[in-house]
Amino acid sequence: MMPVFSWASLSPALPELFLVMLGMVMVLAGLSQSEGAARSLCRVAIGGFALALMMLLGVNWDSAPVMNGMFVMDHFAGFMKLLILLGLMAAVALSVRYLEQEEIDRFEYPILIVFAGLGMMLMVSAHNLLAMYVGLELQSLSLYVLAAFRRNHSKSSEAGMKYFVLGALASGMLLFGASLVYGYTGALGFDAISHALAGGKAGAGLVIGLVFLLVGLAFKVSAVPFHMWTPDVYEGAPTSVTALFAIVPKIAAMGLLMRLLTEPFGSIMPEWQQVVWVLSLASMAVGAFAGLVQNNIKRLLAYSSIGNMGYALVGVAAGTASGMGAVILYLAIYMIMAAGTFGIVLSMRRGGRAYEDIEDLSGLSRTNPLMAWTLAFLMFSMSGIPPLAGFFGKLFIFQAAIASQFYVLAVLGVLCSVVAAYYYLRVIKVMFFDDPLDALDSDLGFSLRAVVFLSIAFVLFFIFSPDTLVETSRNAAAALFAG
Repeated sequence: MMPVFSWASLSPALPELFLVMLGMVMVLAGLSQSEGAARSLCRVAIGGFALALMMLLGVNWDSAPVMNGMFVMDHFAGFMKLLILLGLMAAVALSVRYLEQEEIDRFEYPILIVFAGLGMMLMVSAHNLLAMYVGLELQSLSLYVLAAFRRNHSKSSEAGMKYFVLGALASGMLLFGASLVYGYTGALGFDAISHALAGGKAGAGLVIGLVFLLVGLAFKVSAVPFHMWTPDVYEGAPTSVTALFAIVPKIAAMGLLMRLLTEPFGSIMPEWQQVVWVLSLASMAVGAFAGLVQNNIKRLLAYSSIGNMGYALVGVAAGTASGMGAVILYLAIYMIMAAGTFGIVLSMRRGGRAYEDIEDLSGLSRTNPLMAWTLAFLMFSMSGIPPLAGFFGKLFIFQAAIASQFYVLAVLGVLCSVVAAYYYLRVIKVMFFDDPLDALDSDLGFSLRAVVFLSIAFVLFFIFSPDTLVETSRNAAAALFAG
């Protein structure tokens, strides 16, 4: 018997349906507008994401799966979507002025971000291997184009091509893994796969399928050894696109990874814990040591993101509700720190020209003390210096690892964090102790200033009221284990 369709049954997916319509309206508006379309559509995108956020807060976060069980809306999906929408708003706000300065203010830019955001939201609500793939590819296809958005720039074209080729390879591996899982369980839905594995035993073929799924998702979160694209794409893509890559997509990919491992494959945790353990340690080590020799600040932040995803994977490897809650908290804090940091990077301009080397920040404390102190606090937070927000993210991650008796992983993670602190402190040393260069441009624009201000305010004052975000993260993670 065919299920009865009603619009009311789609209410859990109301924010996604709204973004679909918003994207199509923006396409028509962009085609009918000639001058100033990019700026106006960026504002429309920010407003659209804000409306989608209000719709998200209005829907039931404990609804039953819809779309024949392919889409689920629970507290985990709700909170992850909240982070995604906030990150998308910040990324677009950082882009507005940059697009005009680099003369790439084309109307397609905010439209691609809207569809990428739609894919990200579908990823964290996916309850079926096919739905997972559709959401992931919708995000990826939009990001491929954005990486190569500066068409007359060879590095941007190279970044887009590398991202596309390696991304296509990762997608192929993910599909192959899904086909193996389907072949050995006869199911695509997460509940059906979990039921098929209820005995806790998995054959070699199924484990191989899971490994291929992990490889595909490890590429999306820049986990070692599937990180090769990250430094080149971060450096070559337009800086506003790099900011988007750093702020949002990894939240969606990590959210999908957590749901995939805990719901359909939760009963075979020992099999996937070994793989995640290795990915985590390798990512922390490469992110720490490879970042030491970087002179381009965008490449430095690329290796920083690799290391930070390694720390997040520590909580995933723990395999507990407290571990997953620590991951969600860590992702929220990292997203806010990355938004503020890239706001400063986008401000590195002299005479209208963009600069990207760390040495270009020389003596910034004397030419622009406010910007220097803002970036210094963000670097201290990323390195995990108490009492800033970044310290608490790492603290809860390592606590979860110790609670799960992953002592070696926790100790090695702390050591990697100490090594990585060197390149964060190097940036501070350049700003405060090197001879000053010419002052950076001071006309930054309201939206960029607002993002940086909110970021630094969160980093500095998180210690005074951490309970709300900590408890919300734990409640969101508990939804993954409710079944």
